Amino acid sequence: MNTDVQRVNGQARPVDPARSANRPPGDEGGKKQSAAVRLVALARERYTFVVSSDGRPYAVAIDGPNIALPMRGRTGLRQRLARLYADTFEGDVASQSALADAMTVLEGIADAGDPVPVHLRVGHDDAGTLVVDLGTADGRAVSVSAGGWHIVDRSPVLFRRSGAMAPMPTPILVGDGLAKLHALLNMDQSAFRQLVAWLVAAWIPTIPHPVLTFKGEQGTGKSKTAQMVLNLIDPSPASKRSQPRDIKAWSAQAFNSWALCLDNVSTIPPWLSDTLCKAVTGDGIVDRALYTDDDVVVLSFRRVLAMTTIDAGALAGDLAERLLMLDLQLIDEERRRTEEELDDAFETVRPSVLGSLFDLLAAVLAVLPTVRLASMPRMADFARVLAAVDQVMEWNTLDDYLAASANVAGDALEGDPFGSAVAALVEQAGTWSGTAAQLLEQVQPPGGIRPPSWPKDATRASGKVKRLAPLLRSIGITVDDTQRSRDRHRSRLLVLTRTDPPDTAASAPPQQALWPDVTPIGHGHTVPDQH
Repeated sequence: MNTDVQRVNGQARPVDPARSANRPPGDEGGKKQSAAVRLVALARERYTFVVSSDGRPYAVAIDGPNIALPMRGRTGLRQRLARLYADTFEGDVASQSALADAMTVLEGIADAGDPVPVHLRVGHDDAGTLVVDLGTADGRAVSVSAGGWHIVDRSPVLFRRSGAMAPMPTPILVGDGLAKLHALLNMDQSAFRQLVAWLVAAWIPTIPHPVLTFKGEQGTGKSKTAQMVLNLIDPSPASKRSQPRDIKAWSAQAFNSWALCLDNVSTIPPWLSDTLCKAVTGDGIVDRALYTDDDVVVLSFRRVLAMTTIDAGALAGDLAERLLMLDLQLIDEERRRTEEELDDAFETVRPSVLGSLFDLLAAVLAVLPTVRLASMPRMADFARVLAAVDQVMEWNTLDDYLAASANVAGDALEGDPFGSAVAALVEQAGTWSGTAAQLLEQVQPPGGIRPPSWPKDATRASGKVKRLAPLLRSIGITVDDTQRSRDRHRSRLLVLTRTDPPDTAASAPPQQALWPDVTPIGHGHTVPDQH
């Protein structure tokens, strides 16, 4: 019988084959392997290692959900590997230094490969199929395409999880889920239909999404409505957040959630307004890499955002153009319900609401490639989704959205004293031309007292006019800063001209010429006929 041989103190001794076959990884005989070597062997036997597009290393279980585990942290690989080591090598515990050495090696293995997409809650594959992570321990997901939707046991795309995420119930098709949702919300039909379109668009990760803003006086249920809406698309134990104190706090929140809601917004500082606009469009934020002095990381993310507020006039012009403003109606005393009653009712209908929303999303994906708009508003991709929803459901959400957007722009302009004064000047003169210093000298604040937001010099006045240009254009005032004076100073001029306001009702051409035949959904839960 052939027997393995090992040398101990210079002498050859036979090795029991059965004992050799049952050795744990990293303990192949001879000199005892270090704990770090054993840890690396255990990890490589059970996980593959990847690096995300933003340079973060992750581990993915070979036999398990397609979930990217962070290398460190409470739910990361390090903690799991320490437990696995103790279970494998009974009576032995890996030291902190061994774990640190093993993590360094494994992170190097991950960094050796090309970056791969790592999604948060929603993603898509190369064929354009949308995938929504249910957030459950078994890694199930919802796969949605133009042909319909179904639940898959293992996601076809790689997801990561965070402590800000909660599981999503399994969607079902029982009755009219959209009607069940409307029964819980105190909004009129036009607002509800725009909300439904926004919910559908929220699962399309490749387009910018307007900031859903619930407006209403106290007692309209803004916070509760926002909580229910956010827990449909990206459930979280903390769906409502307070305003972040700085850009680092915001980055941490945005990195860990696909959808966020800022509750009870009264004023938005300029830095936060700019940051929210970047989150809508998908621009990146550059920050110093951890544990380094000169390396940087780029946090590039597009998020789905919501807010609750009383006064839209406090919003900056560039952010106001990216809002979907929905008014909530005052709740009658006899119709008011307790938080517990609303929570119970919402949890009861949530599976069927999700089923109806996924049904509508599949129908929208079927017609969206052929949707063309007669004019392109600021949020053009979202407008195309609205047009697709209108075609599928025979609604009129696009026109309602464009009209409401014009009203929001007007409210935001009225909330800016300097912008209102400039608009009044142009309304009276028809056309005004001059330097920024001349403009600042000519316009006067209400009551003659300059508020804190009033520009303090010509440079700030010029920048302010440029930021207000989109809002001024929405009420029919164009801003041209390309001309210069003809004197020897060649000063840059601001030319403000009154024109006709843009047509906010512009929509798609006749639909029969653009889209295939579609069977309206909502009661029968059918998908567009494919031709």
